[in-house]
Amino acid sequence: MVDRSEGRNAGQLRKLDIKMDVAPFAEGSCLISTGQTRVLCTASVQEEVPSWREKSGKGWVTAEYSMLPRATHTRTRRERGRVSGRTQEIQRLIGRALRSVVDMEVIAGKTVIVDCDVIQADGGTRTACVTGATVALGSAFDNLVREGLIDRSPMSSLVAGVSVGIVRGQMLLDLDYSEDSAAQVDLNVIATAKGELVEVQGTAEGQPFSRDNFDELLDMALSGIEELTAFQRQLFTE
Repeated sequence: MVDRSEGRNAGQLRKLDIKMDVAPFAEGSCLISTGQTRVLCTASVQEEVPSWREKSGKGWVTAEYSMLPRATHTRTRRERGRVSGRTQEIQRLIGRALRSVVDMEVIAGKTVIVDCDVIQADGGTRTACVTGATVALGSAFDNLVREGLIDRSPMSSLVAGVSVGIVRGQMLLDLDYSEDSAAQVDLNVIATAKGELVEVQGTAEGQPFSRDNFDELLDMALSGIEELTAFQRQLFTE
């Protein structure tokens, strides 16, 4: 058995907290905490679209990701100018996840940029970003509806992400850093509240793993995402 943070069992999420409207100047915002990982997510609305999108009759949603220098145990240098390949990969992942549940015709002529800034990193930053970015984006759309700037929210579903892996022979949900760094297999899974998959990133760090193991890990992840999207939904109904 693997000793887990917060005394969790194998299929249990880390303690989750999402505080909305923490950045009052942004159209939508939240601070998400999953265990010791914390991310500030803000959604900014611009009355323009990229040039290649201008005649499409559709809007655009994109994301940017960064990590504060002391989000980690030792200081990480700020990214200036060109961002790293890892940062590009993560922000593209967040953007794809958000766009998968947005009707772009409803926000025609508008671009929403969701910034995800990691304050503290203890594993699962990219999946926490997806979960938090969805809340910030949904809040921004609700504010646009209240202001009469769009007719309805263009979001067709909520979307969230979680990690799963095999650590010392045991399948675990929602890996923290110590578990992730020791994992024999790790997956990042993004899916909607309807259980529809958006993205699955999986890696065997040593020996290959079986299809049966993959299916079991995927089921564990989707169970966690069901909990995460239920938590998101409650925020919008309170």
